[in-house]
Amino acid sequence: MNQNYLKQKKILLVDDEQELLDMVVLILKEDGYTHIATAKTAAEGAKSAQKNPPDLAVLDVMLPDGSGFELLKRLKETRDYPVLFLSARGEDEDRLQGLGLGADDYIVKPFLPQELLYRISAILRRSYKEETALLSLADCQIDFERAEVLRGEKKLPLTAKEFALLSALAQNAGKIVTIDALCEAAWGENPYGYENSLMAHIRRIREKIEENPSKPRSLLTVKGLGYKLITEE
Repeated sequence: MNQNYLKQKKILLVDDEQELLDMVVLILKEDGYTHIATAKTAAEGAKSAQKNPPDLAVLDVMLPDGSGFELLKRLKETRDYPVLFLSARGEDEDRLQGLGLGADDYIVKPFLPQELLYRISAILRRSYKEETALLSLADCQIDFERAEVLRGEKKLPLTAKEFALLSALAQNAGKIVTIDALCEAAWGENPYGYENSLMAHIRRIREKIEENPSKPRSLLTVKGLGYKLITEE
C-alpha cells in the first residue's frame, strides 16, 4: 500500500476541545497528512462533511449540541466512509454502541500520539485497499510510490502540486472532480483564486502523461465543471 497516497486522504476532526483539536491536527500534519478539516459541534461537523466529504471522520462522543453517535448516523445517511471515535469515557457500552452504529474503531482519551496514528493508518489501509501505487493510463503509468510518470523508458518526476492533483483525480477516477476540489487538494483549505494556476498545472501534467497533450485521452476537461481522469483496466 502506498502510504504517501493515503496521506492525501481528507480527515474531518470533530471535538469541542480546541486544545485537543490543535494537538491532533499537529500530530497528523507532522506525520504527513495534508487535508484536515476541524469542527467543534455536531452541526459544524455535518456542514463540513456535506461541503467537503471526508475520507475519514474522527468524532468525539460528547459534543455540545448532541452526541458523536447521532452525528455518525447523519454522516452515514449521505455517504459511507470510515469513522473513528474519540472519547474520555471508556465504558464497554459506549464502545459497543459506536461500533454497532458502524464506527470502525474507538480510542479513549488520553491517548498516545503514535497510537492515534496507528489506528488512523490501519483504518485507511483497510478502507482504501483497492488503491494501488501503480496506475495505468492510455499512454503511461503513474507510480504514486515514487511520484513518477512512466512512459516507455522515460521516468518523469512529478512536482508536489502535480502529485496532489493526480492523487485527487485518481481517487475519483472516471468521475468529475470540480475545480474547487482540485484547488483545495493542491493549495489547502483556502483554494480561491488559484484557477489560473490550476490550469497551468493541468497543462504540465498533460505534457507528462499524454502522447498528444493537445488531444488528451486520459486527463479530460469537463467544461464549466472540472476535470476527469480516465484509467485503463
